Amino acid sequence: MASTGTDKNRATAAAILPLVGGAGNVASIAHCMTRLRLGLHDRSLVQEEALKALPAVLGVVEDETYQIVLGPGTVARVTPEFEALVEQERPEAATAPAATTSGAAAPGQGASGTSAEELAAQGAAIRAAQKAKNATPFKLFLRRIANIFVPLIPALIGCGIIAGLNGLLTNLHWLPALVPALAALASGFMSLIAVFVGYNTAREFGGTPILGGAVAAIIVFPGVANIDAFGQKLAPGQGGVLGALGAAVLAVYVEKWCRRWVPEAVDVLVTPTLTVLVSGLVTIFGLMFVAGEVSTAIGEFANWLLRNGGAGAGFVLGGLFLPLVMLGLHQALIPIHTTLIEQQGYTVLLPILAMAGAGQVGAAMAVYFRLPRNASIRRTIKSALPAGFLGVGEPLIYGVSLPLGRPFITACIGGAFGGGFVGLLNQLGAEVGSTAIGPSGWALFPLLDGDKGLGEMIAIYAGGLLVGYVAGFVATYYFGFTRTMLTDLNVDTESATATPAAPAPAASGAGGATPETTARPAPASTEA
Repeated sequence: MASTGTDKNRATAAAILPLVGGAGNVASIAHCMTRLRLGLHDRSLVQEEALKALPAVLGVVEDETYQIVLGPGTVARVTPEFEALVEQERPEAATAPAATTSGAAAPGQGASGTSAEELAAQGAAIRAAQKAKNATPFKLFLRRIANIFVPLIPALIGCGIIAGLNGLLTNLHWLPALVPALAALASGFMSLIAVFVGYNTAREFGGTPILGGAVAAIIVFPGVANIDAFGQKLAPGQGGVLGALGAAVLAVYVEKWCRRWVPEAVDVLVTPTLTVLVSGLVTIFGLMFVAGEVSTAIGEFANWLLRNGGAGAGFVLGGLFLPLVMLGLHQALIPIHTTLIEQQGYTVLLPILAMAGAGQVGAAMAVYFRLPRNASIRRTIKSALPAGFLGVGEPLIYGVSLPLGRPFITACIGGAFGGGFVGLLNQLGAEVGSTAIGPSGWALFPLLDGDKGLGEMIAIYAGGLLVGYVAGFVATYYFGFTRTMLTDLNVDTESATATPAAPAPAASGAGGATPETTARPAPASTEA
Protein backbone atom coordinates (compact mmCIF):
# COMPACT_ATOMS: atom_id res chain seq x y z
CA MET A 1 0.00 0.00 0.00
CA ALA A 2 2.86 2.36 0.84
CA SER A 3 4.41 1.68 -2.55
CA THR A 4 1.10 2.50 -4.25
CA GLY A 5 0.92 5.82 -2.41
CA THR A 6 4.49 6.65 -3.37
CA ASP A 7 3.83 5.80 -7.00
CA LYS A 8 0.74 8.03 -6.98
CA ASN A 9 2.67 10.97 -5.52
CA ARG A 10 5.51 10.47 -7.98
CA ALA A 11 3.00 10.36 -10.85
CA THR A 12 1.45 13.62 -9.66
CA ALA A 13 4.88 15.27 -9.50
CA ALA A 14 5.76 13.94 -12.94
CA ALA A 15 2.52 15.32 -14.37
CA ILE A 16 3.06 18.75 -12.84
CA LEU A 17 6.71 19.27 -13.86
CA PRO A 18 6.33 19.62 -17.65
CA LEU A 19 3.28 21.86 -17.19
CA VAL A 20 5.34 24.44 -15.25
CA GLY A 21 8.02 24.62 -17.93
CA GLY A 22 10.20 21.69 -16.94
CA ALA A 23 13.09 21.41 -14.51
CA GLY A 24 15.04 24.21 -16.16
CA ASN A 25 12.24 26.66 -15.38
CA VAL A 26 12.13 25.85 -11.66
CA ALA A 27 14.20 28.21 -9.51
CA SER A 28 12.98 27.21 -6.04
CA ILE A 29 10.69 24.65 -4.39
CA ALA A 30 8.85 24.89 -1.08
CA HIS A 31 5.50 23.96 0.37
CA CYS A 32 3.12 25.13 3.07
CA MET A 33 0.03 23.46 4.55
CA THR A 34 -1.77 22.95 1.24
CA ARG A 35 0.32 24.41 -1.59
CA LEU A 36 3.39 23.52 -3.60
CA ARG A 37 5.18 26.87 -3.97
CA LEU A 38 7.46 27.22 -6.98
CA GLY A 39 9.82 29.98 -7.97
CA LEU A 40 9.76 30.02 -11.77
CA HIS A 41 12.12 31.75 -14.18
CA ASP A 42 9.47 32.30 -16.86
CA ARG A 43 5.80 32.05 -15.95
CA SER A 44 4.72 32.27 -19.55
CA LEU A 45 5.85 28.64 -19.90
CA VAL A 46 3.16 27.46 -17.47
CA GLN A 47 0.27 25.58 -19.07
CA GLU A 48 -2.24 26.65 -16.46
CA GLU A 49 -5.42 25.13 -17.86
CA ALA A 50 -3.75 21.74 -18.28
CA LEU A 51 -2.33 22.06 -14.77
CA LYS A 52 -5.75 22.78 -13.28
CA ALA A 53 -7.16 19.80 -15.16
CA LEU A 54 -4.93 17.35 -13.25
CA PRO A 55 -7.01 15.30 -10.77
CA ALA A 56 -4.67 16.02 -7.86
CA VAL A 57 -4.61 19.80 -8.42
CA LEU A 58 -7.31 21.68 -6.49
CA GLY A 59 -6.36 25.07 -7.91
CA VAL A 60 -3.50 27.41 -8.68
CA VAL A 61 -2.64 30.80 -7.23
CA GLU A 62 0.06 33.25 -8.21
CA ASP A 63 1.97 35.49 -5.87
CA GLU A 64 5.69 35.98 -5.41
CA THR A 65 5.81 32.23 -6.01
CA TYR A 66 3.59 30.14 -8.29
CA GLN A 67 1.42 28.09 -5.94
CA ILE A 68 -0.30 24.81 -6.80
CA VAL A 69 -3.03 23.81 -4.33
CA LEU A 70 -2.76 20.07 -3.61
CA GLY A 71 -4.41 19.93 -0.20
CA PRO A 72 -3.20 19.04 3.30
CA GLY A 73 -1.14 15.86 3.51
CA THR A 74 -0.84 15.42 -0.23
CA VAL A 75 1.47 18.41 -0.68
CA ALA A 76 3.95 17.11 1.89
CA ARG A 77 4.23 13.84 -0.03
CA VAL A 78 4.31 15.24 -3.55
CA THR A 79 6.93 17.92 -2.82
CA PRO A 80 9.91 15.58 -2.19
CA GLU A 81 8.99 13.58 -5.29
CA PHE A 82 8.86 16.81 -7.28
CA GLU A 83 12.23 17.91 -5.89
CA ALA A 84 13.77 14.58 -6.84
CA LEU A 85 12.45 14.85 -10.40
CA VAL A 86 13.77 18.39 -10.76
CA GLU A 87 17.23 17.37 -9.55
CA GLN A 88 17.19 14.37 -11.87
CA GLU A 89 16.17 16.33 -14.98
CA ARG A 90 17.99 19.60 -14.33
CA PRO A 91 21.31 18.54 -15.93
CA GLU A 92 19.42 17.64 -19.11
CA ALA A 93 17.45 20.87 -18.99
CA ALA A 94 20.65 22.86 -18.70
CA THR A 95 21.88 21.58 -22.06
CA ALA A 96 18.59 21.38 -23.94
CA PRO A 97 16.68 24.44 -25.14
CA ALA A 98 13.43 25.06 -23.28
CA ALA A 99 10.27 24.27 -25.18
CA THR A 100 8.01 27.20 -25.76
CA THR A 101 4.53 26.18 -24.67
CA SER A 102 2.88 29.54 -24.23
CA GLY A 103 1.21 29.36 -27.60
CA ALA A 104 -0.25 25.91 -27.08
CA ALA A 105 -3.97 25.69 -26.72
CA ALA A 106 -4.98 24.65 -23.22
CA PRO A 107 -7.49 21.91 -22.59
CA GLY A 108 -11.00 23.16 -22.16
CA GLN A 109 -10.65 26.10 -24.52
CA GLY A 110 -13.00 26.38 -27.44
CA ALA A 111 -16.19 26.10 -25.37
CA SER A 112 -18.88 28.64 -25.97
CA GLY A 113 -21.39 29.77 -23.39
CA THR A 114 -20.72 30.53 -19.73
CA SER A 115 -18.57 27.72 -18.41
CA ALA A 116 -16.26 26.99 -15.52
CA GLU A 117 -13.31 27.94 -17.72
CA GLU A 118 -14.75 31.40 -18.31
CA LEU A 119 -15.46 31.84 -14.61
CA ALA A 120 -11.88 30.83 -13.86
CA ALA A 121 -10.64 33.47 -16.31
CA GLN A 122 -12.83 36.08 -14.64
CA GLY A 123 -11.54 34.99 -11.25
CA ALA A 124 -7.97 35.29 -12.51
CA ALA A 125 -8.63 38.83 -13.74
CA ILE A 126 -10.11 39.79 -10.38
CA ARG A 127 -7.12 38.32 -8.59
CA ALA A 128 -4.71 40.16 -10.87
CA ALA A 129 -6.42 43.46 -10.15
CA GLN A 130 -6.49 42.71 -6.44
CA LYS A 131 -2.81 41.80 -6.43
CA ALA A 132 -1.95 45.16 -7.96
CA LYS A 133 -3.97 46.92 -5.25
CA ASN A 134 -2.32 44.84 -2.53
CA ALA A 135 1.23 45.76 -3.55
CA THR A 136 1.43 48.56 -0.99
CA PRO A 137 4.31 48.89 1.49
CA PHE A 138 2.03 48.10 4.44
CA LYS A 139 0.57 44.97 2.85
CA LEU A 140 3.98 43.81 1.66
CA PHE A 141 5.15 44.22 5.27
CA LEU A 142 2.23 42.09 6.46
CA ARG A 143 3.20 39.46 3.91
CA ARG A 144 6.69 39.36 5.37
CA ILE A 145 5.20 38.89 8.83
CA ALA A 146 3.16 35.99 7.47
CA ASN A 147 6.33 34.46 5.99
CA ILE A 148 7.78 34.40 9.50
CA PHE A 149 4.92 32.48 11.09
CA VAL A 150 3.65 30.22 8.29
CA PRO A 151 6.67 27.82 8.51
CA LEU A 152 5.79 27.27 12.19
CA ILE A 153 2.28 26.00 11.44
CA PRO A 154 3.14 22.26 11.07
CA ALA A 155 4.73 22.22 14.52
CA LEU A 156 1.81 24.15 15.99
CA ILE A 157 -0.62 21.64 14.52
CA GLY A 158 1.33 18.58 15.65
CA CYS A 159 1.84 19.88 19.18
CA GLY A 160 -1.75 21.10 19.32
CA ILE A 161 -3.18 17.69 18.46
CA ILE A 162 -0.89 16.04 21.03
CA ALA A 163 -2.10 18.58 23.62
CA GLY A 164 -5.70 17.71 22.79
CA LEU A 165 -4.97 13.98 23.08
CA ASN A 166 -3.23 14.58 26.40
CA GLY A 167 -6.21 16.52 27.69
CA LEU A 168 -8.56 13.71 26.65
CA LEU A 169 -6.43 11.08 28.44
CA THR A 170 -6.26 13.29 31.52
CA ASN A 171 -10.03 13.78 31.67
CA LEU A 172 -10.69 10.06 31.14
CA HIS A 173 -7.93 9.07 33.62
CA TRP A 174 -6.41 6.77 31.01
CA LEU A 175 -2.71 5.90 30.72
CA PRO A 176 -1.58 8.18 33.59
CA ALA A 177 2.06 7.20 33.06
CA LEU A 178 1.91 8.58 29.49
CA VAL A 179 0.33 11.93 30.36
CA PRO A 180 3.53 13.69 31.56
CA ALA A 181 5.40 12.58 28.43
CA LEU A 182 2.64 13.87 26.15
CA ALA A 183 2.58 17.14 28.10
CA ALA A 184 6.30 17.56 27.45
CA LEU A 185 5.86 16.83 23.75
CA ALA A 186 3.01 19.30 23.47
CA SER A 187 4.69 22.09 25.44
CA GLY A 188 8.31 21.83 24.31
CA PHE A 189 7.87 23.70 21.05
CA MET A 190 5.66 26.39 22.55
CA SER A 191 8.20 27.04 25.30
CA LEU A 192 10.82 27.84 22.64
CA ILE A 193 8.63 29.34 19.92
CA ALA A 194 10.25 32.75 20.44
CA VAL A 195 13.56 31.30 19.26
CA PHE A 196 12.04 30.02 16.03
CA VAL A 197 10.27 33.33 15.44
CA GLY A 198 13.56 35.17 15.92
CA TYR A 199 15.35 32.83 13.51
CA ASN A 200 12.70 33.22 10.79
CA THR A 201 12.49 36.98 11.31
CA ALA A 202 16.20 37.51 10.78
CA ARG A 203 16.11 35.36 7.66
CA GLU A 204 13.08 37.23 6.26
CA PHE A 205 14.59 40.68 6.86
CA GLY A 206 17.99 39.82 5.42
CA GLY A 207 20.07 39.12 8.51
CA THR A 208 21.89 36.05 9.83
CA PRO A 209 19.12 33.71 11.06
CA ILE A 210 21.06 32.19 13.93
CA LEU A 211 21.78 35.65 15.37
CA GLY A 212 18.08 36.45 15.31
CA GLY A 213 17.40 33.19 17.13
CA ALA A 214 20.16 33.90 19.66
CA VAL A 215 18.74 37.30 20.56
CA ALA A 216 15.18 35.96 20.76
CA ALA A 217 16.38 33.13 23.03
CA ILE A 218 17.03 35.73 25.72
CA ILE A 219 13.26 36.12 26.10
CA VAL A 220 12.72 32.48 27.15
CA PHE A 221 15.96 32.11 29.18
CA PRO A 222 15.01 31.32 32.82
CA GLY A 223 17.78 33.60 34.12
CA VAL A 224 15.92 36.77 33.09
CA ALA A 225 13.82 36.25 36.23
CA ASN A 226 16.75 37.78 38.17
CA ILE A 227 16.73 41.02 36.14
CA ASP A 228 14.86 44.20 37.10
CA ALA A 229 13.34 46.34 34.32
CA PHE A 230 10.90 49.21 34.74
CA GLY A 231 10.78 48.59 38.47
CA GLN A 232 9.77 44.95 38.30
CA LYS A 233 11.30 41.53 37.82
CA LEU A 234 11.15 40.13 34.31
CA ALA A 235 9.49 36.78 33.69
CA PRO A 236 10.81 34.14 31.28
CA GLY A 237 8.78 34.36 28.09
CA GLN A 238 7.61 37.91 28.82
CA GLY A 239 6.88 39.64 25.50
CA GLY A 240 6.46 36.30 23.72
CA VAL A 241 6.50 36.14 19.95
CA LEU A 242 6.01 39.88 19.56
CA GLY A 243 9.09 40.57 21.65
CA ALA A 244 11.04 37.95 19.68
CA LEU A 245 9.97 39.53 16.41
CA GLY A 246 11.02 43.00 17.54
CA ALA A 247 14.32 41.75 18.97
CA ALA A 248 15.24 39.92 15.76
CA VAL A 249 14.36 42.92 13.55
CA LEU A 250 16.58 45.09 15.74
CA ALA A 251 19.35 42.50 15.50
CA VAL A 252 19.16 42.62 11.70
CA TYR A 253 19.60 46.39 11.64
CA VAL A 254 22.50 46.24 14.10
CA GLU A 255 24.14 43.50 12.05
CA LYS A 256 23.75 45.43 8.79
CA TRP A 257 25.24 48.54 10.41
CA CYS A 258 28.21 46.49 11.62
CA ARG A 259 28.73 44.91 8.19
CA ARG A 260 28.93 48.40 6.74
CA TRP A 261 31.38 49.93 9.23
CA VAL A 262 33.40 47.15 10.90
CA PRO A 263 36.68 46.32 9.09
CA GLU A 264 36.64 42.98 7.32
CA ALA A 265 39.64 41.74 9.29
CA VAL A 266 37.67 41.72 12.55
CA ASP A 267 34.14 41.43 11.17
CA VAL A 268 33.78 37.75 12.07
CA LEU A 269 34.49 38.59 15.73
CA VAL A 270 33.00 42.05 16.20
CA THR A 271 29.76 41.90 14.22
CA PRO A 272 28.13 38.87 15.94
CA THR A 273 29.24 40.16 19.34
CA LEU A 274 27.88 43.66 18.88
CA THR A 275 24.67 42.31 17.32
CA VAL A 276 23.87 40.09 20.27
CA LEU A 277 25.11 42.62 22.85
CA VAL A 278 23.29 45.72 21.62
CA SER A 279 20.04 44.12 20.54
CA GLY A 280 20.08 41.79 23.56
CA LEU A 281 20.39 44.64 26.05
CA VAL A 282 17.63 46.61 24.33
CA THR A 283 15.47 43.49 24.44
CA ILE A 284 16.05 42.91 28.15
CA PHE A 285 15.64 46.50 29.30
CA GLY A 286 12.96 47.61 26.85
CA LEU A 287 11.36 45.24 24.37
CA MET A 288 10.45 42.47 26.81
CA PHE A 289 8.47 44.85 29.00
CA VAL A 290 6.79 46.74 26.15
CA ALA A 291 5.97 43.62 24.13
CA GLY A 292 4.70 41.94 27.29
CA GLU A 293 2.26 44.79 27.90
CA VAL A 294 1.08 44.68 24.28
CA SER A 295 0.64 40.88 24.37
CA THR A 296 -1.35 41.07 27.57
CA ALA A 297 -3.54 43.80 26.13
CA ILE A 298 -4.23 41.71 23.01
CA GLY A 299 -5.34 38.72 25.07
CA GLU A 300 -7.49 40.80 27.40
CA PHE A 301 -9.13 42.65 24.50
CA ALA A 302 -9.95 39.46 22.57
CA ASN A 303 -11.53 37.90 25.64
CA TRP A 304 -13.40 41.09 26.54
CA LEU A 305 -14.70 41.49 23.01
CA LEU A 306 -16.18 37.99 22.87
CA ARG A 307 -17.49 38.05 26.44
CA ASN A 308 -19.34 41.34 25.97
CA GLY A 309 -20.18 41.43 22.28
CA GLY A 310 -19.66 37.88 21.17
CA ALA A 311 -22.59 37.57 18.77
CA GLY A 312 -21.96 40.93 17.09
CA ALA A 313 -18.20 40.50 17.03
CA GLY A 314 -18.53 36.98 15.61
CA PHE A 315 -20.97 38.18 12.95
CA VAL A 316 -18.57 40.93 11.82
CA LEU A 317 -15.43 38.76 11.94
CA GLY A 318 -17.04 35.82 10.17
CA GLY A 319 -18.54 38.05 7.48
CA LEU A 320 -15.50 40.20 6.80
CA PHE A 321 -12.75 37.59 6.91
CA LEU A 322 -12.79 36.72 3.19
CA PRO A 323 -12.76 40.40 2.13
CA LEU A 324 -9.81 40.83 4.51
CA VAL A 325 -8.09 37.92 2.75
CA MET A 326 -8.63 39.58 -0.62
CA LEU A 327 -7.17 42.83 0.72
CA GLY A 328 -4.20 41.00 2.24
CA LEU A 329 -5.04 42.34 5.71
CA HIS A 330 -5.75 38.94 7.28
CA GLN A 331 -2.01 38.42 7.68
CA ALA A 332 -2.05 40.90 10.54
CA LEU A 333 -4.03 38.30 12.51
CA ILE A 334 -1.27 35.68 12.46
CA PRO A 335 0.85 37.20 15.27
CA ILE A 336 -2.37 37.79 17.23
CA HIS A 337 -3.37 34.13 16.91
CA THR A 338 0.11 33.03 17.94
CA THR A 339 0.13 35.39 20.92
CA LEU A 340 -3.23 34.06 22.13
CA ILE A 341 -2.04 30.45 21.75
CA GLU A 342 1.11 31.31 23.68
CA GLN A 343 -0.86 32.96 26.49
CA GLN A 344 -3.97 30.81 26.79
CA GLY A 345 -3.09 27.64 24.93
CA TYR A 346 -5.59 28.39 22.15
CA THR A 347 -6.89 31.23 19.99
CA VAL A 348 -10.59 32.05 20.37
CA LEU A 349 -10.63 33.91 17.05
CA LEU A 350 -9.87 31.08 14.62
CA PRO A 351 -13.09 29.04 15.07
CA ILE A 352 -15.08 32.20 14.33
CA LEU A 353 -13.01 33.11 11.27
CA ALA A 354 -13.29 29.52 10.01
CA MET A 355 -17.01 30.11 9.52
CA ALA A 356 -16.17 32.16 6.42
CA GLY A 357 -15.27 28.91 4.68
CA ALA A 358 -18.58 27.36 5.77
CA GLY A 359 -20.44 30.20 4.08
CA GLN A 360 -18.52 29.52 0.87
CA VAL A 361 -19.44 25.83 0.95
CA GLY A 362 -23.13 26.64 1.47
CA ALA A 363 -23.06 29.20 -1.33
CA ALA A 364 -21.39 26.74 -3.71
CA MET A 365 -24.05 24.13 -3.01
CA ALA A 366 -26.75 26.69 -3.76
CA VAL A 367 -25.05 27.57 -7.07
CA TYR A 368 -25.00 23.87 -7.90
CA PHE A 369 -28.76 23.55 -7.43
CA ARG A 370 -29.60 26.87 -9.09
CA LEU A 371 -27.72 25.98 -12.29
CA PRO A 372 -28.95 22.45 -13.08
CA ARG A 373 -28.12 22.75 -16.81
CA ASN A 374 -24.61 24.19 -16.51
CA ALA A 375 -22.63 20.95 -16.35
CA SER A 376 -19.27 22.74 -16.44
CA ILE A 377 -19.83 24.84 -13.31
CA ARG A 378 -21.53 21.96 -11.50
CA ARG A 379 -18.52 19.72 -12.23
CA THR A 380 -16.17 22.37 -10.84
CA ILE A 381 -18.25 22.61 -7.66
CA LYS A 382 -18.38 18.83 -7.21
CA SER A 383 -14.60 18.56 -7.51
CA ALA A 384 -13.93 21.51 -5.18
CA LEU A 385 -16.46 20.78 -2.42
CA PRO A 386 -14.43 18.05 -0.63
CA ALA A 387 -11.52 20.46 -0.29
CA GLY A 388 -13.94 23.19 0.81
CA PHE A 389 -15.28 21.01 3.63
CA LEU A 390 -11.67 20.53 4.78
CA GLY A 391 -11.04 24.28 4.78
CA VAL A 392 -9.28 24.71 1.41
CA GLY A 393 -11.51 27.37 -0.09
CA GLU A 394 -9.56 28.84 -3.01
CA PRO A 395 -11.06 26.61 -5.74
CA LEU A 396 -14.60 27.56 -4.69
CA ILE A 397 -13.84 31.23 -4.15
CA TYR A 398 -11.84 31.92 -7.31
CA GLY A 399 -13.50 29.31 -9.48
CA VAL A 400 -17.15 29.91 -8.57
CA SER A 401 -18.39 32.54 -6.12
CA LEU A 402 -16.10 35.51 -6.72
CA PRO A 403 -16.38 35.57 -10.55
CA LEU A 404 -20.17 35.34 -10.22
CA GLY A 405 -20.18 38.32 -7.86
CA ARG A 406 -23.40 38.08 -5.87
CA PRO A 407 -22.72 34.53 -4.58
CA PHE A 408 -19.49 35.78 -3.03
CA ILE A 409 -21.45 38.38 -1.03
CA THR A 410 -24.08 35.87 0.04
CA ALA A 411 -21.30 33.44 1.01
CA CYS A 412 -19.89 36.14 3.29
CA ILE A 413 -23.36 36.48 4.81
CA GLY A 414 -23.31 32.75 5.54
CA GLY A 415 -19.91 33.14 7.23
CA ALA A 416 -21.29 36.03 9.28
CA PHE A 417 -24.16 33.95 10.65
CA GLY A 418 -21.83 31.06 11.47
CA GLY A 419 -19.41 33.41 13.22
CA GLY A 420 -22.29 35.04 15.07
CA PHE A 421 -23.41 31.63 16.36
CA VAL A 422 -19.98 30.72 17.72
CA GLY A 423 -19.56 34.24 19.13
CA LEU A 424 -22.93 34.08 20.86
CA LEU A 425 -22.05 30.81 22.58
CA ASN A 426 -18.75 32.38 23.65
CA GLN A 427 -20.66 35.35 25.06
CA LEU A 428 -22.86 32.92 27.00
CA GLY A 429 -19.78 31.36 28.61
CA ALA A 430 -18.75 28.52 26.29
CA GLU A 431 -15.30 29.53 25.07
CA VAL A 432 -14.10 27.58 22.03
CA GLY A 433 -10.63 28.00 20.56
CA SER A 434 -8.01 26.30 18.43
CA THR A 435 -4.61 25.16 19.65
CA ALA A 436 -3.00 25.92 16.27
CA ILE A 437 -3.48 28.06 13.18
CA GLY A 438 -3.71 26.92 9.59
CA PRO A 439 -6.46 24.28 9.40
CA SER A 440 -10.08 25.24 8.94
CA GLY A 441 -13.38 23.52 8.23
CA TRP A 442 -13.57 19.90 9.37
CA ALA A 443 -9.78 19.78 9.71
CA LEU A 444 -10.06 22.03 12.77
CA PHE A 445 -11.95 19.48 14.90
CA PRO A 446 -8.81 17.74 16.30
CA LEU A 447 -7.41 21.12 17.40
CA LEU A 448 -10.39 22.40 19.39
CA ASP A 449 -9.80 23.51 22.97
CA GLY A 450 -11.49 25.81 25.45
CA ASP A 451 -13.05 26.04 28.89
CA LYS A 452 -15.66 23.31 28.41
CA GLY A 453 -15.65 19.59 27.75
CA LEU A 454 -14.50 18.24 24.41
CA GLY A 455 -17.98 17.09 23.43
CA GLU A 456 -19.49 20.53 24.07
CA MET A 457 -16.74 22.30 22.13
CA ILE A 458 -17.19 19.94 19.15
CA ALA A 459 -20.96 20.52 19.27
CA ILE A 460 -20.54 24.32 19.28
CA TYR A 461 -18.08 24.35 16.41
CA ALA A 462 -20.12 21.84 14.39
CA GLY A 463 -23.20 23.96 15.06
CA GLY A 464 -21.40 27.02 13.73
CA LEU A 465 -20.41 25.16 10.57
CA LEU A 466 -23.97 23.98 10.07
CA VAL A 467 -25.32 27.51 10.52
CA GLY A 468 -22.73 28.78 8.03
CA TYR A 469 -23.63 26.10 5.49
CA VAL A 470 -27.36 26.73 5.80
CA ALA A 471 -27.15 30.52 5.86
CA GLY A 472 -24.77 30.58 2.89
CA PHE A 473 -27.05 28.21 0.98
CA VAL A 474 -30.27 30.08 1.72
CA ALA A 475 -28.80 33.53 1.07
CA THR A 476 -27.30 32.39 -2.24
CA TYR A 477 -30.29 30.37 -3.38
CA TYR A 478 -32.73 33.25 -2.92
CA PHE A 479 -30.55 36.34 -3.32
CA GLY A 480 -27.42 35.18 -5.17
CA PHE A 481 -28.78 35.50 -8.71
CA THR A 482 -30.71 38.01 -10.73
CA ARG A 483 -33.11 36.74 -13.38
CA THR A 484 -30.66 37.80 -16.06
CA MET A 485 -27.85 35.86 -14.39
CA LEU A 486 -29.98 32.73 -14.22
CA THR A 487 -30.89 33.05 -17.90
CA ASP A 488 -27.30 33.57 -19.00
CA LEU A 489 -25.69 30.98 -16.74
CA ASN A 490 -28.26 28.19 -16.78
CA VAL A 491 -27.28 26.85 -20.21
CA ASP A 492 -26.00 23.52 -21.42
CA THR A 493 -22.31 24.32 -21.91
CA GLU A 494 -21.51 20.69 -22.75
CA SER A 495 -23.60 20.89 -25.94
CA ALA A 496 -21.94 24.17 -26.81
CA THR A 497 -18.55 22.54 -26.36
CA ALA A 498 -19.49 19.74 -28.72
CA THR A 499 -20.22 22.26 -31.50
CA PRO A 500 -17.06 22.90 -33.57
CA ALA A 501 -15.68 26.34 -32.81
CA ALA A 502 -14.38 28.70 -35.45
CA PRO A 503 -10.58 28.96 -35.67
CA ALA A 504 -9.19 31.63 -33.39
CA PRO A 505 -5.98 33.62 -33.56
CA ALA A 506 -3.08 31.78 -32.00
CA ALA A 507 -2.34 34.72 -29.73
CA SER A 508 -5.49 34.35 -27.68
CA GLY A 509 -7.06 30.92 -28.24
CA ALA A 510 -10.77 30.21 -28.61
CA GLY A 511 -11.38 30.77 -24.94
CA GLY A 512 -9.98 34.28 -25.18
CA ALA A 513 -7.36 33.49 -22.54
CA THR A 514 -3.67 34.12 -22.88
CA PRO A 515 -1.02 33.21 -20.32
CA GLU A 516 -1.28 36.79 -19.11
CA THR A 517 -5.04 36.81 -18.62
CA THR A 518 -5.14 33.42 -16.97
CA ALA A 519 -2.40 34.24 -14.51
CA ARG A 520 -3.63 33.68 -10.98
CA PRO A 521 -2.27 36.12 -8.44
CA ALA A 522 -2.93 34.65 -5.08
CA PRO A 523 -4.88 36.02 -2.22
CA ALA A 524 -2.77 35.97 0.89
CA SER A 525 -3.02 32.43 2.34
CA THR A 526 -6.18 31.52 4.06
CA GLU A 527 -4.13 28.84 6.05
CA ALA A 528 -3.33 31.39 8.59
